[in-house]
Amino acid sequence: MPANFEYADVFAKGQPKHQVYDPFWMAHPPMDRSHRAKLFNTFDALDGFDEAISAKEILYEFRRELSDEERDELNRRINILSALTKNSKQARKNKIPITVTCYVPCMDKENFSFGYRGQYIRYSGICRGLGIRSIRVNDTIIPIADLISIESEMCVNGRNIFAIDWETEAT
Repeated sequence: MPANFEYADVFAKGQPKHQVYDPFWMAHPPMDRSHRAKLFNTFDALDGFDEAISAKEILYEFRRELSDEERDELNRRINILSALTKNSKQARKNKIPITVTCYVPCMDKENFSFGYRGQYIRYSGICRGLGIRSIRVNDTIIPIADLISIESEMCVNGRNIFAIDWETEAT
């Protein structure tokens, strides 16, 4: 406390103590700590408003079409993954770490982008399986139609699995 504090004498008296059942005590009985703590809790007047505002901050974009070269490369990588994960037993054995980028459409019906825009999301993990219409990365199932790219850091004989020409290597 500063030396020239104007209310030092009031501060020195401490917290006021009232006699039990005096008029002030009757009008303002002491509150227990649990109820008093509720007075100082944060108050959200509009439930869900912060979440709604943050959902509007997401930038959505139009789906881009892959070029023929990109589509061919994606199909080649899908075929390589298919060969390496023919069944669930082989997928568990190989444990191929991949990162996929896919298009996810806007699912917020309140957003102006609903139905015609989306965002590109990357999923990383172990390829658990590859079906006719979907790929499974960890526990996330991604439609193949929404894939943009597939990458992997896995190497075989010192070369990335997607850098190997599997057709010439097999012969």
